[in-house]
Amino acid sequence: MFKKILVANRGEIACRVMRTAKRMGIATVAVYSDADARAPHVLMADESVRLGPAPAADSYLKAELILLAAKETGADCIHPGYGFLSERESFARACAEAGIAFVGPPPNAIAAMGDKIESKKLARAAGVNVVPGFVGEIADTEQAVRIAGEIGYPVMMKASAGGGGKGMRLAYNEQDVREGFEATRREGLASFGDDRVFIEKFIEQPRHIEIQILGDQRGNIVYLGERECSIQRRHQKVVEEAPSPFVSPEMRRAMGEQAVALARAVGYYSAGTVELIVSGADPTGAGFYFLEMNTRLQVEHPVTEEITGLDLVEQMIRVAAGEKLAFTQDDVRLSGWAIENRVYAEDPYRGFLPSTGRLVRYRPPVEMRDEDGVTRVDDGVTEGSEISMFYDPMIAKLVTWAPTREAAADRQVAALDRFRIDGIGHNIDFLSAIMQHPRFREGALTTGFIAEEYPEGFEGAPASPELRRRLAAAAAVIDLERTRRAGEISGQLNGPVAPKGERVVTVDGERFEMTVENQSGVQLVRGAGEPMELIGHWRPGEPLFAVRIDDAPLTVGVERKGAAWRLTAHGAAHRIEVLPPHVAQYRHHMIEKVPPDLSKFLLAPMPGLLTRLHVAPGDRVEAGQPLAVVEAMKMENILRAERAGVVKAANFAPGESLAVDVAILEFE
Repeated sequence: MFKKILVANRGEIACRVMRTAKRMGIATVAVYSDADARAPHVLMADESVRLGPAPAADSYLKAELILLAAKETGADCIHPGYGFLSERESFARACAEAGIAFVGPPPNAIAAMGDKIESKKLARAAGVNVVPGFVGEIADTEQAVRIAGEIGYPVMMKASAGGGGKGMRLAYNEQDVREGFEATRREGLASFGDDRVFIEKFIEQPRHIEIQILGDQRGNIVYLGERECSIQRRHQKVVEEAPSPFVSPEMRRAMGEQAVALARAVGYYSAGTVELIVSGADPTGAGFYFLEMNTRLQVEHPVTEEITGLDLVEQMIRVAAGEKLAFTQDDVRLSGWAIENRVYAEDPYRGFLPSTGRLVRYRPPVEMRDEDGVTRVDDGVTEGSEISMFYDPMIAKLVTWAPTREAAADRQVAALDRFRIDGIGHNIDFLSAIMQHPRFREGALTTGFIAEEYPEGFEGAPASPELRRRLAAAAAVIDLERTRRAGEISGQLNGPVAPKGERVVTVDGERFEMTVENQSGVQLVRGAGEPMELIGHWRPGEPLFAVRIDDAPLTVGVERKGAAWRLTAHGAAHRIEVLPPHVAQYRHHMIEKVPPDLSKFLLAPMPGLLTRLHVAPGDRVEAGQPLAVVEAMKMENILRAERAGVVKAANFAPGESLAVDVAILEFE
């Protein structure tokens, strides 16, 4: 077995690999950029080596620096994690040439599966279902039009070396092909240095399902069930689960056997994933087709670990050390249901704009393993960490396991309520809303789920009448505790004044008249239907209130906003007013603060870098005209004029950093 492992990655996956390595008694080495000098993965490792400046191209993508770090620290193996160098054939080959074990597949397998056109040819030769299409090189637009017509519309045009949703165009007719083929070629060349394009049939009601495989260096290969990854946004996965609610045992076996056949055809070993596009419109389950193979550990591997009981990182390390798999296909058993949600630094209330900055508060739910299930948090940040524009915006992965799919989803909702993140935007409310969505609960998933269910954007999960009633009760108790604490401030005449228990509570416009009584440590709340019993104590300043209401648990995020409370639970934040009755009767006399008119300003929708400014003071602009370009999270965002006008002032110049909501331009 290895003595020391270098993890050529950062963030949560670096921490994830190190936890397993430490459990196996293997010393760990971290590498880091200047942006990650005090990151958790660096502090967790036994040794650490600086690579270079913050940009990945100057640090984590520098293979020669990583190999030098391994030699200097005496590491005898390297785990690449995912992303960065994990699927670079040249890096795996360089490790072998340096006499350092690469914890992953052989270089020839990485090369074979890294080219989408060649991998489809290999898959077809291995007897794997392949989407009907043309997998050779396409010379020009006219040939593309002929091929698309022969396949039958709709078709998908894809860059051969593409990935991450880049270099893809959907065509419903000949005009779409003529308009999109050259654009797809240009995107492939610009992003991946390869302008080859292939065309294939577009699968209707598509589901994204993948098979986890694991092999050793002696030719033993098994499949570990499937994962459903259909809930995506812009081709990036958001929710993953295992098993899939769509896959039958027969379908699982057929998929798994084809995945193993493909792996065997390229001499594969270590962990890998065969991704499939599956037709949800085909009730027979026969409509599944090879999409691509990821020759690395997947982000969503924890859900497979939870239903199989295997540690995939440990298995990868053992395979790299030459050990034989300790089990066969007949030994693989799938137990219960696991769901993973990716917690991202993005604001779903503002069109999922990326968010960067410092985690002023970061309190994930406590990891738990009990008779009801599992709550697991894989992260690589701590309170005070910086979410940088240089790297992926994922903050953490929340994984739950339970005996049933419904119970695993319920556990997700409860755990998401216990997350507390301040300082940056995040998608926790959105994830909770998905977990509660009737269509998700039915398992009626496609890759278009988010676009179809949230066509106008996300505005928070709808609250049931029962949830509003419970929030009103919690708010009344919170407000009384705040009043009681304020009454204990020293220097008052005649001692503290005991607050009365009557409160008028308004939740999203709905009014509740409530009375709170303390009976032997239990708060009895009357006035909103049947009396409610609340067990739990909140102290002023605490960001969460964990309470049991009529013996049902509820965790509420608590924040004071001016004269009102902001309580967050079950996928939405609610503005709640709590007033004593003698004040509430005059509520209609209280003047609401009118928000300022910002229509004359172009505001930065997210923190980032102003890369281009297309206008100057005095210029006349028309509606829809590009005004500026802001770069955030390695993506360019074009800001356009909402209406016609004249530029009065430019407050920033290209190259300057922007905070969210700063005024870039002012109009007359």
